[in-house]
Amino acid sequence: TEVTLNDTLQELKDLCKSYQNIMKMRSKTKIQFISYLDQAFPELYHFFNKNLHLKTAYELLKAYPLPSKINKVRIDSLTKLLHKASHGRYGKEKALELKELCLTTVGIQRDSLGFQIQQAIEQIELYTKQIEEIKYNIKLIVLSLNSPIMSIPGMGPLQAAIILSSIKDITLFSSPCKVLAYAGLDPRVRQSGKFKATTTRMSKRGSGMLRWALIWSAFNLSLKNKTFKEYYELKVSQGKNHYNALGHVAHKLVRVIYKLLSTNTIFNLA
Repeated sequence: TEVTLNDTLQELKDLCKSYQNIMKMRSKTKIQFISYLDQAFPELYHFFNKNLHLKTAYELLKAYPLPSKINKVRIDSLTKLLHKASHGRYGKEKALELKELCLTTVGIQRDSLGFQIQQAIEQIELYTKQIEEIKYNIKLIVLSLNSPIMSIPGMGPLQAAIILSSIKDITLFSSPCKVLAYAGLDPRVRQSGKFKATTTRMSKRGSGMLRWALIWSAFNLSLKNKTFKEYYELKVSQGKNHYNALGHVAHKLVRVIYKLLSTNTIFNLA
């Protein structure tokens, strides 16, 4: 049977939802992983410059999940592991430093904690692999659609997938304002007596995924395009904070997206 555009967009939407769900699960597992390490080896946080989600940290802990395990490893073996996992950034000096931390740690040396640390790393790596596979499939579909919004500087396949699969048919929206409202980016109006103030705070209404994709794309566009960079800087100069200024940029971006999809033309702003 012939695959319609609607079928393709629905497939994209399903993949985007899967991406979002797995990202949430990975984030939750990463938080759990840190909580295990806070108990077992709290000193490791500063050893790895406050970032435990590194390949070097994962490789170390998959092999030796507790300080008591690391302490039993020969210094040359530990040096080799760190050197290989860090692509040469960590050598014998760091291995000796790590050994010293193992002798003075206040962590709990419990095998069940070590097992949980290893399991968390395996789960994180599995989620990461699945995320990359989903992103690859999303990219293939988005490129096959040859949508004009891919001509927007900084527009990535994932953001384009979310935008296209959320909007589906631009003719269903009578104006850019309708798209903004659907994303929960429509201006909120506060009124008191004769005073009326409009802000661009994100509301809790609308599609959260679409809102994220538009804000992220607006951020990328403000870095890569002179017109949008100047517009962002103008809003900041008017006293808007970073996110509020990005909200304004996102409004401008939606008007561009609406025009590109309605007329099937490519982005041509300098």
